[in-house]
Amino acid sequence: MYPRIRDLREDTDMNQTAFAEKVLQMSQTGYSKYETGENDIPTHVLIRLAKYYETSVDYLLGITDEKKPYPRNR
Repeated sequence: MYPRIRDLREDTDMNQTAFAEKVLQMSQTGYSKYETGENDIPTHVLIRLAKYYETSVDYLLGITDEKKPYPRNR
């Protein structure tokens, strides 16, 4: 369901365990369920992922193919 978050994580050369612990401070099991679509990704996690990967939530969700994020409001 969310192949982009898997692809982006793999681009960082981190396995699920390392990524889940270092970036999201959560378990590998919980993170794995996001990558497979078994669990929906909470908004706060989507925002954290978008900031980490310097992309938009829309890109992560497959709404757009534009990797660059929209300009942020100040």
